[in-house]
Amino acid sequence: MPFPKLDPKKVRQLPLSMRRDKMTFQKIKYLDEPVPSINSPEVQQEINGLAKKIAEAHRNNRPVIWMTGDHVTLRRGNQRYLIDLMERGIVTHLAGNGAVPIHDFELALIGSTLEDVEFYIRDGKFGNWDEVGFAINEAAKWAAEFKWGFGETIGWMIENDRFDFKFPHKDISIFAAAHRLGIPATVHVLIGADIVHQHPNMDGAATGQATYTDLLIFARALRNLEGGVFLNLGTAVHGPEVYLKALSMARNVELQEGRENILNFTTAVFDILDLGNWRESRKEIYDWRRDMKAMDNGDKENLDSRYYFRPGKTILTRTVAGGFGQSFYIRGDCGITVPNLYQSIMKELG
Repeated sequence: MPFPKLDPKKVRQLPLSMRRDKMTFQKIKYLDEPVPSINSPEVQQEINGLAKKIAEAHRNNRPVIWMTGDHVTLRRGNQRYLIDLMERGIVTHLAGNGAVPIHDFELALIGSTLEDVEFYIRDGKFGNWDEVGFAINEAAKWAAEFKWGFGETIGWMIENDRFDFKFPHKDISIFAAAHRLGIPATVHVLIGADIVHQHPNMDGAATGQATYTDLLIFARALRNLEGGVFLNLGTAVHGPEVYLKALSMARNVELQEGRENILNFTTAVFDILDLGNWRESRKEIYDWRRDMKAMDNGDKENLDSRYYFRPGKTILTRTVAGGFGQSFYIRGDCGITVPNLYQSIMKELG
């Protein structure tokens, strides 16, 4: 006997014009703005080292994949840096969780985003905004019907003013830019985690199909990662897990088809967790076998909580082990670290 369910048609949606937001498009940085300096020599060293690897990959026509959470690229105003890197052919693939296109859509449509969650959750208004839920879910249905990627469809929608919307700020949309430039943009959705899943027109099957298509596009991109760079910016669980599965798929197919394994590439993580002097103590901090043994023995005193930081053990360590790969950890406010990375890349490329 089926359990009772909430009827999504009963969830009242309100227009975005009624919402108060914390961020407007005026906070998006311009390329010629002064870049705040990095106070830590260690962080600056990591940024410079990563910039060299990105410039090297670009010169050698190798991929640079930008996997992001919504906070790093959009909510901290870094859109123009990413768009310029895509326009220059440096960033070759954009990937993000399901929140990334939501903020991108809202900024392109109304020039603001980032609702006051604490205020609106009190009476069930949080996330229940008609335009964004309708549009993103319609994009998922379109993608599923025509076998397009989810991110591709969102970029097409914004760039071409589809589904009866006009986007006056499409110039700051990273998805519109990717579509315009012919760069893959993939959206990796966790159903139930995004506000658009509260909307009555949410179609779970269509969203599942659309985001699964994007997983396959992403995995295909990782087949070319040899000699390239993978960046994980501000997504501590979702991004690393999608990357791990997609890389396993890519390596599996490459080896089955008689090609070299994907071992020589660079990874980078942008986050705020203090890993200490991680380059010198990486083996100690990320000795996950030691921590697993401690867990099995119930030895909580010797269990390093940083074991649970998936970008560390997955992106900085496990997936570059056994080859010639290199990894970088950039700790700090992404409103500062990302502009500094952009500046360092420009210096490397002259």
